[in-house]
Amino acid sequence: MRARAELVAERGPAGELRLPVQRSQAPLVLRRTADAVYLVSGAAGPLGGDQLELVIEVRAGARLRLRTVAAAVALPGRYGQESRLTVTATVGPGARLEYLPEPLVAADAARHRTEISVRLAEDATLLLRDEVLLGRHGERGGACRTRLAVDRDGATGRRPLLRHELEVDGADPAAGGPAVLAGHRAAGTLLAVEPDEADEADEAGGADGAREATAWEVASPAAGPWVAVMPLAGPGVLVTALAHDTRTLRQRLTRGQRQRQLTA
Repeated sequence: MRARAELVAERGPAGELRLPVQRSQAPLVLRRTADAVYLVSGAAGPLGGDQLELVIEVRAGARLRLRTVAAAVALPGRYGQESRLTVTATVGPGARLEYLPEPLVAADAARHRTEISVRLAEDATLLLRDEVLLGRHGERGGACRTRLAVDRDGATGRRPLLRHELEVDGADPAAGGPAVLAGHRAAGTLLAVEPDEADEADEAGGADGAREATAWEVASPAAGPWVAVMPLAGPGVLVTALAHDTRTLRQRLTRGQRQRQLTA
């Protein structure tokens, strides 16, 4: 199955959110509510072989929160194909995007890949969460690869802000080893990009904004031993966490972000 959904958000004259473009194609169905736009699954899956694409544009000054109604369950295809979800987002000047989907569950024998690409204006803000759980109850879980690429515009043009990739497989003993999941079933990331942090990063790391993370920031006792809080070479922080279940994972990601805000 191939499906494509497209969403364009813009700021109205009174500051309200307008959606001049809201195109859905099952199983990617967009529904607006009072607090957010929700992505509703119009069919089971993704199934092996599915190619799904979501395109998001947040125009100057607009604020968009995009969520999903429930967790997605990646299911195996008949011939072992890989399913794929591609998310491409552009966030304009002074705009804000919150992309906060529920976790992806990789069922036994499933093969799935998620690719997220975001381009930010220099003063745009972003809050993005990505979580994966190996298997439903009683399952080892399938294979899942996630890739997150974020670029940011600036005075010298566009430059990379983050490249992050994770590959796990419930059927691979190495994936549960100390170098990857350390015996856990759930892994997640939370990226927060706030342009107000740019000046602080520049002062700490020179003209390019790069600096070395302190030991506290990489493994904060307050956030817990399974959480890493890493400042980026630019305005932003990446929180990564491991857990045995998605509820604990969400708590650890949120705690890591809040702890960083208190010390920023």
